[in-house]
Amino acid sequence: MIRNAGSMTWLLMCLWAIGSSYAQDTKSLQIVLPTQTDWNVIPEGNSVRFTIKAVGAPDDTVTFSIAQGRQHGMNFDSVGSFSWTPSFDIADRIQTTKVISVIFEARNQRGQSVTQSVDFKVLHVNRPPTIGDLRPFYVRYRAQNTYKMDSAMIRDEDGDPIVFIPVLDQMPEGSKLTSQGELTWTLSLSQFNKLKKSPQYIEFWVEDQPAKSRTKGRLKLEVTEMDLPPDIAIIPKETHYRLRENQTVNLKFYLSDPNGDDDITTFDFLADNQQIPKQALIKNTENQYEFIWQPGYNFVKDPYDSLRTVLTFYVLDKAQNREERKVSFTVYNTINEGEKDRYYYTQYRQALVSAWNLVEQLADKEEELKKDYKRAKKGKRNRSVANASLGAVTGVTPAVTGASTSPEAQKNGRLISAIGGTAVMTMGTLEATEVVGKSMKDLLDRYNYVLNKKSEIQNRGNVFAREFALKSSRRNGEFIKKLDEFRGSMSLSGLVALELDANWQNKKEASDKAIKQTFKDFTPLEETQ
Repeated sequence: MIRNAGSMTWLLMCLWAIGSSYAQDTKSLQIVLPTQTDWNVIPEGNSVRFTIKAVGAPDDTVTFSIAQGRQHGMNFDSVGSFSWTPSFDIADRIQTTKVISVIFEARNQRGQSVTQSVDFKVLHVNRPPTIGDLRPFYVRYRAQNTYKMDSAMIRDEDGDPIVFIPVLDQMPEGSKLTSQGELTWTLSLSQFNKLKKSPQYIEFWVEDQPAKSRTKGRLKLEVTEMDLPPDIAIIPKETHYRLRENQTVNLKFYLSDPNGDDDITTFDFLADNQQIPKQALIKNTENQYEFIWQPGYNFVKDPYDSLRTVLTFYVLDKAQNREERKVSFTVYNTINEGEKDRYYYTQYRQALVSAWNLVEQLADKEEELKKDYKRAKKGKRNRSVANASLGAVTGVTPAVTGASTSPEAQKNGRLISAIGGTAVMTMGTLEATEVVGKSMKDLLDRYNYVLNKKSEIQNRGNVFAREFALKSSRRNGEFIKKLDEFRGSMSLSGLVALELDANWQNKKEASDKAIKQTFKDFTPLEETQ
């Protein structure tokens, strides 16, 4: 009994262990997210850190990963630790909130996995303007000195508009700072002598809009003791550009001179390629220029794939001090899509013009055959007499021979009566055999052929005009094949029988409107395609 009881106990323990293991296997794996309020709301530039857990299989090792939506800077290890600092370019002042969706995945050793989607709300954070190292403001005596704040040194990282606000107790007497950042100052003698002994500094605010965030700047004022060379600022700052033919490049140049902008006399460029026109450099103001250039499709000659050219922009002041900047361009050979489209359109239109002319010529021939058929069917008398003259005389001769030629017979009208009867008989015979000299069956056959050919060309022209009405369809390789087939369909058999005039000219002008009236799906190149 004791042995049986021990066996029974051991059996019950085994069954409990198996049931417990089965219960654990059947538990569902779940991801547990943080429960704090607004844990998923992150301002730009701020860091978020948390750890996610998994429940449902406590005895297994669970590994975590990001299945979808990983962003730059996201760190997430296999044990569930997550950290991320959103960059400042995710949201902006117009779209102040940006939702970033991320799918987290948990997987245990038994192959079970579960995913959980999390929406992070990234909030825009306005950054104040930044101010770099400003070049000194060199001034002269008895001159209006003008200084333009360098837009390359003062900028707003968020792209907000900025204004300049002077610190009034820092501004020298007679100086003025505009909201656009232009500082003007005409020195008095005492100011000039004081400044000559030691440089002076003025402070100003740079404020972005509409957030009104401010950054204080500092500018050094100094008397110039020498004729310093001018300076060239290029926007954008790149020194090498890659572009394709027919692509436009636009560079902006801002000129400044420590001795005053009025000291600048010349700004121009030199190119190692004579295809670049001097007119590409446009003068907007005395110290602001633009270089707008578009290399044509013939700039890079075949068989070259690209061509590199270097431009040297230089500025001179009154003392012939020189400053220069070099900018290089690599231009790649490009197919002239516009010219290619015009060529295909010309082929498209010429084929339809040929079909239109043929339809018009067949229409004229149709009218001509219709009239001939009616004339032959009715047997008009005036044409019967004209065409039957020789046959009538041949038939009249025996009657004249048998008749009396005496004056008395002629007086009695016998000769006239015989000739009249014979001629009427001949004319009736000719009318019965379709007088005009053309068979009604032949006319009807040619008439039907003209109708059928006209209808065929009309239908084929409609299909061709509709199928290749757009530029994109004509760029397809099937266009040339269908063009040859369409032209082949306009060949006429039996030209001699139709008696078509080889020198026939259409009295109507082959205008787009006329072609469109015949082939309604024809689309001129000028229309939107």
